[in-house]
Amino acid sequence: MVRQGNPGARGAGPKASPGARTGKRPARTPGKAVYRRRRIFAAAILLLVAALAVAGFTALTSAFSGGPAAAPATAPATAPATREAAPATTGPAASATATPTAGTGCDQKLLTVTAATDKRVYAAGENPLLSLKVTNNNEVPCEVNLGTSQMEYLVTSGSDRIFSSMDCQAESTELVKTIAPGRSETANFPWNRKRSTQGCKVVDAEPGGGGAYYVFTARLGNKTSPKAVFQLS
Repeated sequence: MVRQGNPGARGAGPKASPGARTGKRPARTPGKAVYRRRRIFAAAILLLVAALAVAGFTALTSAFSGGPAAAPATAPATAPATREAAPATTGPAASATATPTAGTGCDQKLLTVTAATDKRVYAAGENPLLSLKVTNNNEVPCEVNLGTSQMEYLVTSGSDRIFSSMDCQAESTELVKTIAPGRSETANFPWNRKRSTQGCKVVDAEPGGGGAYYVFTARLGNKTSPKAVFQLS
């Protein structure tokens, strides 16, 4: 008689693996290429953080220190002094009794004053330009006061006093300039062909034209120029 064995005692085929019972596959170990990429990525992140930290520190330092110093503004250049001056003619009269100032070794007698006009004959309605020139004939520089307090532009016709720049001068000024040996300084005055009187009183009459002759005399301090003759049409 044949015994029937117990299948449960002997086992019924091979045993199932744990994975077969759960349905999950065992985890795989990352390869070397993956680790290498992770290290490169981590290094890049560290470099970026370091760069941002340095930039932030630099910006903060600049903010506290006020940033780079600005270049100083360039001052505008001073305009050169002109050799032409027109004395004002709208105010009370001023005296001119002072004389040109001579520097050390400067002989006042060698300072000369001359008068000139820009034309000899002026058409109707054309205004003459009167010029006063002082020349230093010394061998050394001389300081000369060329202020309006020292100047007078005088126009006459015979015994008739036609115009003086001192009659209506607004204010008297001082202007001391150094004139080199043999050099000159010139001051110009445009005359509007109007009469003037001492005290700047109103004058209705005007100088006659029609070819009349007039004499211009320039004075600087106590020095008076030779006469300059011109004609008004």
